[in-house]
Amino acid sequence: MATSGPAADAARAQFRELMDAKGHAVVNARQAVAGLESAFAAGTLRRTPTLDLFLADLDRALEQDDGQKLGGKSAEAARFILRAVSRELDNA
Repeated sequence: MATSGPAADAARAQFRELMDAKGHAVVNARQAVAGLESAFAAGTLRRTPTLDLFLADLDRALEQDDGQKLGGKSAEAARFILRAVSRELDNA
């Protein structure tokens, strides 16, 4: 059962705004995940097993070595995974 209430709705909306924000997809993804982690820690949203899988995939997609440029496959993977996370947030 999904978390309900104004705080949960606001957390979902904030994630989606960051996901769709102008700017670099990798940077936006990192900010969106940080907001989700805060919402999970505060109890505003509930983790689901599916969300945990998506977020683990996103972590791997966002890994980069020092000095490595942002973009390319990481950006495309981030956009794809963020859309999946956004759909699953309705169950969180």
